[in-house]
Amino acid sequence: MTSDPCSRPHMHRMTPCLMGKSSGRRLRGWCALATKTLSSSQVLKPLVPALCLSVVVIYGLADRLRNFVSGIFIPQYHYPYTVALCFGQALVSLLFLNLLHLLDLAPLKPYSRPLGERLLVPAVCSGIHGVLAMWAKASSSSAGLYPLTLPLLPLVTVVFSVCLKLASPPSIHISVGFSILSLTSFVITVAQGLAGVDTLEYIYAPLALLLHSISLTWLAKVSEAERRQPADAQASVFDIYYTQLVNQSWVLGLLWLLHPDSPWQVLGHSSWRTLLFHGYLLAILLLGMVLNFVVGVSALCVSPLAAAVLHSARQVVQPFIHLL
Repeated sequence: MTSDPCSRPHMHRMTPCLMGKSSGRRLRGWCALATKTLSSSQVLKPLVPALCLSVVVIYGLADRLRNFVSGIFIPQYHYPYTVALCFGQALVSLLFLNLLHLLDLAPLKPYSRPLGERLLVPAVCSGIHGVLAMWAKASSSSAGLYPLTLPLLPLVTVVFSVCLKLASPPSIHISVGFSILSLTSFVITVAQGLAGVDTLEYIYAPLALLLHSISLTWLAKVSEAERRQPADAQASVFDIYYTQLVNQSWVLGLLWLLHPDSPWQVLGHSSWRTLLFHGYLLAILLLGMVLNFVVGVSALCVSPLAAAVLHSARQVVQPFIHLL
C-alpha cells in the first residue's frame, strides 16, 4: 500500500509538498484578490483605468510586432506552414511552463484526465483557430476579411457567455456598450472597402471568430467549475492552462500528420543553417506564446469578455483613428 508523499512524517519532505499545494491555492485567487483590492481601495481605484489601458496598449504593440515579423519571415523564407508553426508554438509554451515549474514559479499538477476531458473542446477550438489565424496572416494582407471580423469578437463572446450560462456573465450595460462599439467599428471598416480578399476567407474568418469565442467562454466555464471544488482538489490557473495546452498540442500534432505538408517536408524545406531564420522563427513562437498566455489567463482570471476585448482592442479602435 502506497502513501501520499505529502503525508510522510519527515519534515524535509513534507514542507515542499505543503508549499506546492498552498502556492497553487494562493495563485488561484490572486487575480480575484488583486481586482477586488484595486476596485475597493480609494487610493488605487483611479489607477485601474490606466493599468487596463497600459495592458491593452502593450498587448497591441506586441501583436503588431508579431504580425510584422511574420510578414517578413513567411514570404522571405517561403514558409507558409501554419500548422507546423502553431504546433511549435504549443511545444514552446509547454516547455516554458515546465521551466517555470522547475523553478518553483508556477506549481503544476500532473496531467489530469478528467480535467483534460473537460478542456478538450477549448483545446480543439483554440488549435484550429490558431491555424486559421496564422493562415490568414500568411495568405493575405492586413486588409483581409479576418481582421475585419476581429472587432466582432467581444459581441460573439457575450452571446456565448449567455448561451453557456456562466455564473458571472457581463452586465447588460457593459455588454451593450461593447456590442455597439464592435458593430460601429465593423461598419466603418466595411464602408472603407476591402481589398484582396481570398475566397476561403469568407469561410475561415467567421469560423475562426466562432472558435475563438467558444474557446474563451469554455475556459471560463471550466474555471468556474474548479472554483466550486474543495480547496485541496482545485486546479490552479496554470493547471488549467497547462492541461489545455497538452490537449492542444495533441490536436495540432494530429493535424500536422494529416496535412499534405508532412513534417518531413516542412523540416526539409527549412533554412536551418541561416541564423536569421532561427531569429525570426524564435521571435514568432515566443511572441505568440506570450500573447496567447495573456489572453488565456485573462479569460480564466477575469472574464472571457475581458480576454476578447484585449485581443481585439487594436482592430476595434483602428477604424476610429483613421476617421480622425
